[in-house]
Amino acid sequence: MPCFDDALPRRCHHIHDCARHPTAAPGNVAGVALDPRDVLTRPASPPDFTVAYGDDPEQIADVRMPPPGVDVHPLVIFVHGGFWMSEWDRAHAAPLATALAALGYPVASLEFRRIGQPGGGWPGTFNDVATGVAELPELVVVAVAERGGVAPDTTRPILAGHSAGGHLALWMARRLGPSGTRGVVALAPVANLATAYELRLGDGAVAKLLGGGPVDVPEVYAAADPSANLPLTVPAVIVHGELDTEVPVEIGVDFAAASQSAGDDTRLLRLSNVEHYALIDPQSSVWPQVTGAIDALR
Repeated sequence: MPCFDDALPRRCHHIHDCARHPTAAPGNVAGVALDPRDVLTRPASPPDFTVAYGDDPEQIADVRMPPPGVDVHPLVIFVHGGFWMSEWDRAHAAPLATALAALGYPVASLEFRRIGQPGGGWPGTFNDVATGVAELPELVVVAVAERGGVAPDTTRPILAGHSAGGHLALWMARRLGPSGTRGVVALAPVANLATAYELRLGDGAVAKLLGGGPVDVPEVYAAADPSANLPLTVPAVIVHGELDTEVPVEIGVDFAAASQSAGDDTRLLRLSNVEHYALIDPQSSVWPQVTGAIDALR
């Protein structure tokens, strides 16, 4: 079984500039969009810059900075969802990242090798997240300094993620501990991989990620499943909608209860009449609760 702590993160400071344009979908609306999946393809501002934490094209992160005149909060590292599959990348989280930046949070949207790509799955996906999270604070500081800006507070960043990204954020928060992160906000997280395997969530995505079921590769589940690695030892907020058909709310509820029983400072926001995608939609009625969860950790 790979030991992620044995390998030092690679130092790679390639930086790519991107022009910034106005957000294409401004404003707020009451309630969730008629098609909740609309947020997945909604245009948003491009990143201020992109940094690379490794040599693979997928080992990058898009960074969006707060606009001038806005109080700058700590760095948020966001891990996108999509059941760890190559079909979904960080682009669908652009509206969320843009909206958080407008509120004062520097946001680094982490990309990583995924199922269906060379090196994706176990352990490559996990190694990428571990290396990326370790490297991003310094990469952001360097990039901002090169542009003549004032570096934000990147010490102990806030981790956040949605769905499969929520799983990875929880997994990484446990590894960092309180000295490495202020806490984690997990939106509809796949927080129990054994249960997700049994339910065949994402058309059997967990087996594809880990190379089999809990009986086949028990040592991998023991290392990769947040529910098998409690306590987290850092503050956490689990946000889950009761109408979620992608990741059943019970997974988030059960994880929060187990985390609390293990002694963690974990809070559960169980939202009625809310489905899976509203949690990453800045135009949804529950967006203030998502931002409030992040605010609570800064």
